[in-house]
Amino acid sequence: MEVFILDKTVLNKNYQEHLSFNWVLKNQKYVKSDEDFYLPERDYYGFFPDGMGNYVINDIEDKTTEDLARLADNYDMAYYTDLYGVYWIEWHNEYPHVKPEQEPGLMGERSEWIYGGLTKNELAFIRLMKSRNKLIINEFNIIGSPTSFGIRKEYEEEFDITWKNWTGRYFSTLDTTKSEEIPHWLVRNYMKQNNNEWPFTKSGIAFVRNDDMIVVLENETHLNIEVPYIYSDEKLVDHYGVVKKIKYPYWFDICTSGDSNEVLAEYMIEANLEGDSILDHWNIPTVFPAVIKNKHNNLYFYFAGDFADNPISLKNARLKHIEKLDYLMYDRVAQERRSFFRLFYRPMVTKILDDYYQNLKAVNQ
Repeated sequence: MEVFILDKTVLNKNYQEHLSFNWVLKNQKYVKSDEDFYLPERDYYGFFPDGMGNYVINDIEDKTTEDLARLADNYDMAYYTDLYGVYWIEWHNEYPHVKPEQEPGLMGERSEWIYGGLTKNELAFIRLMKSRNKLIINEFNIIGSPTSFGIRKEYEEEFDITWKNWTGRYFSTLDTTKSEEIPHWLVRNYMKQNNNEWPFTKSGIAFVRNDDMIVVLENETHLNIEVPYIYSDEKLVDHYGVVKKIKYPYWFDICTSGDSNEVLAEYMIEANLEGDSILDHWNIPTVFPAVIKNKHNNLYFYFAGDFADNPISLKNARLKHIEKLDYLMYDRVAQERRSFFRLFYRPMVTKILDDYYQNLKAVNQ
């Protein structure tokens, strides 16, 4: 099966933003037309670091309309993972030897971006894939920053979803003296908006609006349950083999879906009365879509989170029945993401691909 993978957020040679998808491809023995397995370091479009401070960009920006049509004919499916991109501070701090005279930037600060965002050609390509009844899987961050407002609106109209301008993430501690995960710009903007105060020391959830408004809910202070959970409907549980309930401690976006789609799973924020009042004030819902699917042909899926980014390894991808060893694969702490991969992402994406592949076989026979 010919798979078009797009990933613009590749800072180093870990390829973590699309590694989970490659794990499924390898585990299920999907191969290219030359019968080689998909390699995470080679078989994608986007940003390619060499691990020494240099990079190349291989995308479809130079393609003509005719080129895009040929690509859409040749590929069976498209998976767009994280299009957030690569930013100057992150890049320089990863490879400080490239410009040793440059002062290191503070990780977690905003900086100019080197590469990222959904483009007109990339949108045109998946429109062509849609017109040819090809499988499309997209996920956060595809229409948030740095994608332009115009491209975002076109995408929303094409696929009948609407981003509500909010993203969020769980943090295992909001104590800035203990955590390196919390972006400095997030803390700084919150303090600017709240009398120079950052009163949080426990775990919690931070919400970021596209104009950098920050809302923070702290465990116990505002939350009855510290981490967001994804609840799946019976169709996702029965057909796609996911668990009914799974914690999700990473980046997500808040969106809504139109009538042409159906919501197969939803996030739930378990806030207390004080937390509910804060969310109501900012029009942030406590329940919102996690997995959206086109209801008519099962060929478009939107994952409202950074689903393909999980700390896993390809080393065990060839093992048959690896799911029987799931209980050995993760710690039962709020911030771990391996359980999300093992119990939700992997079975869901495996079944999506299997359904589609069986359909391709039937059509080609």
